[in-house]
Amino acid sequence: MTIHQPQRTWRTLLTTALLLLSTAALADPAKIIRIGAAGTGTGGRPVQGGGSIGSVNIQGLLEEEFKKDGIKVEWSFFKGAGPAVNEALANKLIDFAWVGDLPTLIGKASGLKTKIILANGVLSHTYLLVPADSTATSIEDLKGKKIAVFKGTKMQLAANKILEQRGLSERDFKTINMDVATAQAALATKDIDGAWLTQGGFQLIDRGIAKIIYSTKGQPLSQTSQANLLVTEEFERDNPQLVQRLVKVAVKSAHEISLDANRDKTLQEWSKDGVPFSSWKKEYDGTSLKQRSSPLLDEFFIAFYKDALQSAQKYRMIRGNINFDQWIEPKYVNQAVKELKLENFWLELDAKGNPKVKRGG
Repeated sequence: MTIHQPQRTWRTLLTTALLLLSTAALADPAKIIRIGAAGTGTGGRPVQGGGSIGSVNIQGLLEEEFKKDGIKVEWSFFKGAGPAVNEALANKLIDFAWVGDLPTLIGKASGLKTKIILANGVLSHTYLLVPADSTATSIEDLKGKKIAVFKGTKMQLAANKILEQRGLSERDFKTINMDVATAQAALATKDIDGAWLTQGGFQLIDRGIAKIIYSTKGQPLSQTSQANLLVTEEFERDNPQLVQRLVKVAVKSAHEISLDANRDKTLQEWSKDGVPFSSWKKEYDGTSLKQRSSPLLDEFFIAFYKDALQSAQKYRMIRGNINFDQWIEPKYVNQAVKELKLENFWLELDAKGNPKVKRGG
């Protein structure tokens, strides 16, 4: 009897394990989808422009998609931007996150169990603004001066890349951590000498409060910033069908945004976040919305994130490493593109940012 007891115990454990796996496979899908966005609209309004996810939220497309299943969609917009999103992910308060490149990298390198499933808001620009009456005309003119940057966000990474190319770093300035709204206010009152901002800074220029002395427009694509949609590994594991449906809605929205006929409508829609229509127009001036709205996780996107990780490590923003092959998951967007028959709609870029020539095309 003693000899056969271990065998019976093993069989019992195996049977139990199979039952648990079977139960998990038959488990009901999630009844709530929680999405976090790295930022808020002006005055804390729960809306943010830019990218397909912004339009999906404004138009209530996910709510429409999942209502027949009784699945609630819950949106959270974080004033603390990327760092606050990472905290929410760490505390399992959200399942998906729309966030910029640097905080995405910081979170993953710090151990957050996530997967990037969609490019959302790519090739965005960063601007260095100074008060309108400032005598500064270049970055070098601000050495030793008070410069604001929202630390832990994609703006900080872009700014550090720009400074490095000029043999400079944050240490050459009195760098102050400020969120976007605070930095804009500080520029208006001249409490700071400059600020790194995105499209929201254009309204300060229109009001005669500030001027741009550096822009990433016209510069190599390596100076731009990227954003993405990610999902927690746990939610993806338990609800792959819901992930696919959500991504398909986003890809369909990205297609609508990309059409020239919808350009002004889209920018007007995004202005609901408080950034004026005129500012959105200036951000996208001379740029194809189709290019900027591509959801593809192409070679450029992947190479950019790999390079961004190395840069962030060099700037001592990140310590850990990332297995990109396991982290970036293109199967959902690829499937959505196929189902929507959009295989040749968006232009894929190679690792250097050049148009990728397909075989036979």
